[in-house]
Amino acid sequence: MQQVEAVAPITMRVRPRAPMSLAWIGVVPFFAFAALFLLVPTAYLVVGAFQDNDGHLTLANIAGLWEPGILSAYAISLEVSAASAILGAVFGFLLAWAVVLGGLPAWLRPILLTFSGVASNFAGLPLAFAFIATLGRTGLVTTVLQSVFGFSLYRNGFNILSFWGLTLTYLYFQIPLMVLILTPALDGLKREWREAATILGASPFTYWRYVVMPILWPSLLGTTLLLFANSFGAIATAYGLTGSTLNLVTILLYAQIRGDVLHNPHLGYALALGMVVITGLSNALYIVLRTRSERWLR
Repeated sequence: MQQVEAVAPITMRVRPRAPMSLAWIGVVPFFAFAALFLLVPTAYLVVGAFQDNDGHLTLANIAGLWEPGILSAYAISLEVSAASAILGAVFGFLLAWAVVLGGLPAWLRPILLTFSGVASNFAGLPLAFAFIATLGRTGLVTTVLQSVFGFSLYRNGFNILSFWGLTLTYLYFQIPLMVLILTPALDGLKREWREAATILGASPFTYWRYVVMPILWPSLLGTTLLLFANSFGAIATAYGLTGSTLNLVTILLYAQIRGDVLHNPHLGYALALGMVVITGLSNALYIVLRTRSERWLR
């Protein structure tokens, strides 16, 4: 008879679960901060925007956003943000290009980046006071131009409390922010690309037109959107500089929630919700464009 060999039973080995890395402890403060100061307040705004003073569900606050005064506030805020973002992107790109690819002395780069790191975080009431002391009616530059050159800024149409005055003030932190974000993108341009283009007979204009700009365009557009969101949500600088001269949505929001005359907190929540939607879309597009740009610059 044919003998049947016994087959040993198959045993499944359970891989031991790897212990959780202690490195997660380092990111706990980040998640806690994001939850307490970003997620929870945003959820509170969303709920409050659809409630009345008695806590009942309503769409009146959202409908109130279509009032002429509120639409005008959104329009002015969008215009100021767009103007400061576009101008900041243009001048910031030129500065970053000059120190990275323009052949300037190497010692200029650390000085510019250090200043950009400081200036990009200098905002609020100190920045407003600095520009009033410099370009106000009795400011240093205004006085010097009037006494030395006989030129009056205010008689020729300039006003620090106007649309362009606020835009100029925003450029103080918009341009440095553009420099900081765009410098790594310019550093990522490989020398081999320029050499290959030169060997193939491309002129400098052709190289920039068909090689550099298609690669940098997502970074340029994405950073411009980031600058737009950065200025759209600013309130301290605008309030300290112009007060109620300009009907900005941030100042209107402050008046609705904390003001003595205008006090409708739930309409303020709706205003804030609209701002969150606009800035959220801008930041989301920035992340998408930055991810696309990094694929070329790796």
